[in-house]
Amino acid sequence: MSTLKVLDADFSSWKCEACGEKLVPRPIELGYLESKFKVELPACPVCGLVLIPEDLALGKMAEVESLLEDK
Repeated sequence: MSTLKVLDADFSSWKCEACGEKLVPRPIELGYLESKFKVELPACPVCGLVLIPEDLALGKMAEVESLLEDK
């Protein structure tokens, strides 16, 4: 399974609220229904908290969810 790059924005200046560490891009496995996708998202290197930006959640991710539900 290859990792998809889904964000164009730079989140390198963002910090984890819990740890204070800078977020770094890393491969994250997302699942919905019986499908799994590996995408690169900003995450905390200490606690693992992942940032899913609102435009991604309400845009591309919502479209994919809808397509999978229609199958």
